[in-house]
Amino acid sequence: MSETPRRLLIVDDDAGLQSQLRWCFADYDVEVAGDRESAIAAVRQGDFAVVTLDLGLPPDPANASEGLRALREMIALRPSSKIIVVTGNDDRANALQAIASGAYDFYQKPIDADVLRLIVDRAFALYTLEDENRRLQRRAATPLEGIITSAPEMQTVCRLIEKVAVTDATVLLLGESGTGKELLARAVHQLSPRAGERFEAINCAAIPEALLESELFGYEKGAFTGAVKQTIGRIEHANGGTLFLDEIGDLPPTLQAKLLRFLQERVIERLGGRATLAVDVRVVCATHRNLQEMIGRGQFREDLFYRLTEVSCAIPPLRERSGDAMLLGQVFLHRFAAAHGKRLSFAPGALDAIDQAPWAGNVRELENAVKRAVILADGKQLSATDLGLAHGDVDNLLLRDARDKAELHVLSRALARADSNMVKAADLLGITRPTLYALMNKFSLR
Repeated sequence: MSETPRRLLIVDDDAGLQSQLRWCFADYDVEVAGDRESAIAAVRQGDFAVVTLDLGLPPDPANASEGLRALREMIALRPSSKIIVVTGNDDRANALQAIASGAYDFYQKPIDADVLRLIVDRAFALYTLEDENRRLQRRAATPLEGIITSAPEMQTVCRLIEKVAVTDATVLLLGESGTGKELLARAVHQLSPRAGERFEAINCAAIPEALLESELFGYEKGAFTGAVKQTIGRIEHANGGTLFLDEIGDLPPTLQAKLLRFLQERVIERLGGRATLAVDVRVVCATHRNLQEMIGRGQFREDLFYRLTEVSCAIPPLRERSGDAMLLGQVFLHRFAAAHGKRLSFAPGALDAIDQAPWAGNVRELENAVKRAVILADGKQLSATDLGLAHGDVDNLLLRDARDKAELHVLSRALARADSNMVKAADLLGITRPTLYALMNKFSLR
């Protein structure tokens, strides 16, 4: 079990109290901030387990508005951090408002170091448990080597790959360019009984039609001008292992019939040869094209399509993977910054811009954008402009808004499916009828 860093942020404008708390929490990695702006900057730079936040911050320390604003922004940036608000004796109403806004706990001045220490230690213990749980979930959610995701849409794909990998079924991977089709093809191989054998990949769109047949099936000496020796093809070379045919939608019609025969009979003939050779190979294909539309236009054989789709797996584009763009952006930033000996972070709005971008080139485009920005970076932060993106809207990260949208979406679907039958809708949602009525009132659905 990896140890959670004991990082504590103290937000208070009293220099004497800052020193006292530094001494009190000497066994923590303590950072201090004296106002809202510096506190938010610190939170953006580091992942603090616990934050103690004085609600009375400048420029208006007699009022809690600045502290409550800081609280909301911290929760939006680091929802997992445990924030303990510190208030005056006569400020209980604001303390309760802070708890309602998402603070973990509150403590009233004057400071009793032992009591505050107990509250912070308890908050850190809870954060540690939740942090370990998040790590376990990430490990369970991304079992395939090279696949980085926290999105439910991709977790479903990963589970499908795990199930089919142990069989010998032919797999067709469908998805836009840059979605990770080859990574998933390699995962099929690595999780299969053939993992110790060869993984042979060939891009059907990258090789001229005149050469593709000999590349796939090989040729005998003298089969054509320049064939000075016998050469085995990629299919034969992959014997015992896995053959990955990328961009299968670009396979010329003349080769589709020959590939179909191989898939049916599991034998090949080299160009210029007469002997049939049995080949034991697992076939995985991928394409960004719509093969069924191509069938309708007479560009792809229907019988071959059904041979290739013993198992079909549709890979969602990055724009449809909840939260993955931001997750991958962080991963790429750390990877490329380390490779170039730089210490960089994302500036305010950059992650939001990453999350909102369409990413037509998917993961590959995002990776290239971050790598280019890291290489050209002059400062310590990468902005949306550095990434070639429009500025993002930080307000879109507010958890309450996101939760309300999700609740309304699920509630509306359940009511529609139940044909407005309250008992059935409650059963579909796994809640009681009073809870259902409360939700309906909340969203004015009655």
